[in-house]
Amino acid sequence: MKIKVLYFAQLREKFGLSDEHIQLPESIRTAGELIAHLSSRGGAWGETFEGAQAFRVAMNQEMIALDTPLVDGAELAIFRPVTGG
Repeated sequence: MKIKVLYFAQLREKFGLSDEHIQLPESIRTAGELIAHLSSRGGAWGETFEGAQAFRVAMNQEMIALDTPLVDGAELAIFRPVTGG
């Protein structure tokens, strides 16, 4: 499965890229597994994605839960939740 991942704000700054195309191993099927896969890169990736519950994910511009199955060719946006006041 191939997907496009978009990184915003703090993530874009930490990783030095705003997006990337990723060919996922067959074992990666959900948004949560994708985050764990990215974390396994180590370094800034591991530090950033430790505790995946601190992230929101949108697939094709719709918010999804971390246990949502991924779709081939999807565009995923990963970002930290934002609170306002």
